[in-house]
Amino acid sequence: MKIQMLVPCLLGLEKPIADELKMLGAENVMSENGRVLFSGDANMLARANINSRYAERIQVIVGSFKAHTFDQLFEGTKALPWEMWIGKTDAFPVKGYSLNSDLFSVSDCQSIIKKAVVERLKLKYKIPWFDETGALYQIQFSIMKNQVTLAIDTSGAGLHKRGYRPVSNLAPIKETLAAALCDFSYLRHYHTLYDPMCGSGTILVEGALKAKNIAPGIHRQFTAENWQQIPEKIWFDERSRAKELVKTDIDFHAFGSDIDEKALDIARQNAKRAGVENLITFEKKDIKDFAPTTEKGTLIVNPPYGERLADIETAREIYRIMGKVFERKQGWSYSIITPDEDFEQLFGKNADKRRKLYNGMIRCTLYMYFK
Repeated sequence: MKIQMLVPCLLGLEKPIADELKMLGAENVMSENGRVLFSGDANMLARANINSRYAERIQVIVGSFKAHTFDQLFEGTKALPWEMWIGKTDAFPVKGYSLNSDLFSVSDCQSIIKKAVVERLKLKYKIPWFDETGALYQIQFSIMKNQVTLAIDTSGAGLHKRGYRPVSNLAPIKETLAAALCDFSYLRHYHTLYDPMCGSGTILVEGALKAKNIAPGIHRQFTAENWQQIPEKIWFDERSRAKELVKTDIDFHAFGSDIDEKALDIARQNAKRAGVENLITFEKKDIKDFAPTTEKGTLIVNPPYGERLADIETAREIYRIMGKVFERKQGWSYSIITPDEDFEQLFGKNADKRRKLYNGMIRCTLYMYFK
C-alpha cells in the first residue's frame, strides 16, 4: 500500500530532509516551507522514523482540502477515510494550528475535526461511541491560507529525542539541528570534528553518529509500532537493515571542550549512551585557549547568544576571541550559528557562505568559513 507522508521540520532544514528521504528510497519527495512531502510503503514509514537525522516527526497524510467555514471543515474531514487507520477501540486525540486562515480558533477547529471523525467512524463501524482505549492515532491538523491538511503522527516523541540525552545543560541545541549543522559543514567519516564550546556534546555526538552511519532512532520506540496496519516484522527488518549499514572502518575523531566541568560530565554520559564515547575526547578549556592538535579540522560551534546564555556583551566578546583563535588555513572549516547580525564584524572576517536557520524560536544565521 502506497502511503502519503509528510515531515514537519525546522525552517531551513527542508533540503537536507528531502535529500535524506531520497537516499532512503522515498518517492515523490517535495519540499515546501517548513515541511517535506513524500510517499512510500510501510517499510518506508518505519525506515524514515528510524533513520532520519533531521526530521522532527513522520506523519501519514489522511487528506487535504480547502475550508473557509466550520461547515466546510466538518464535511471535508468527515469525507476522509479515517477507518483505514483508526479502529473501533483506538484513541484519536486532535491537535494542530491555523495560520493566515479564516478559521483561526484552534480549539474550535480541534472540536469540529474530532466530531467529524467520530461521525465518520460511527457510520463505518455501526457503534454509538468510542472508548479510545487502544493504540494511539494522534490526529494533527494544519490550516495554512485556508488549506487544511489532516495527518496522523507515527513517531510519538519528536525524532530529535534519540534517547542518549535524558539530561542536558542550559539552552541545548536540538539534536536534529546539530545533525544538520554537520551536514551543512560537509562532515565526513574521515574528518576531525571540533566543538570548543561543546556544552552537553550534542554536535559532537551527532557528528560521530553520522560518521559511523548509526541510525539515530535505532534504539527508541515509535507510536506506529502499536498500529495493526504495520506488522512487527517491518520494524524488525528496518532495524536490522540500519544495523547492517553501520560503518566500522572509519578514521573519525572529535574533540570537545568547555569551561563547565558539569556540562562536560553530561557530555561524556551522552556520548557513552549513544555508543560513540571512543570517538570523542573531552577536556576542560576556555575558548581563548583553543589550540587544535591536528593539521585539518571541521569546527562547528553553537556559542552563547546573549538571548540564550550569558549577556549580549559577553557573547560579543566571545565572538571577538573566536575571530582571533580560529585561524583560517587550508584544510580547515568553521561553522558558527548565531542570531547576532553583527557577527562578521565582531569576528573580523566575512563568511564564505551563510544559511538562515532557526534554533528553537530564535532566527539565526550559520556563518561558514572554508576558503
